[in-house]
Amino acid sequence: MSDQSISYGLLKILEANPSLSQRDLSKRLGVSLGKVNFCLKALVEKGCLKVNNFRSSENKLAYAYLLTPQGVEQKARMTVE
Repeated sequence: MSDQSISYGLLKILEANPSLSQRDLSKRLGVSLGKVNFCLKALVEKGCLKVNNFRSSENKLAYAYLLTPQGVEQKARMTVE
């Protein structure tokens, strides 16, 4: 699976389920946890995703990956390709 198809899969899944863990994303996409982490970091650097940490939550490791307007646009472009 190419980085582009993994990135598209991440954007598609996270649009509907922003609070999934990287481990859950890894299982859904059938790729390694490290690959998911790498692609998520790249999407954050490109401005496609925003990461929110729930510091007040009991689960200090809980994050939400929110699509930015640029992320929605990128997902739409990748859908057409």
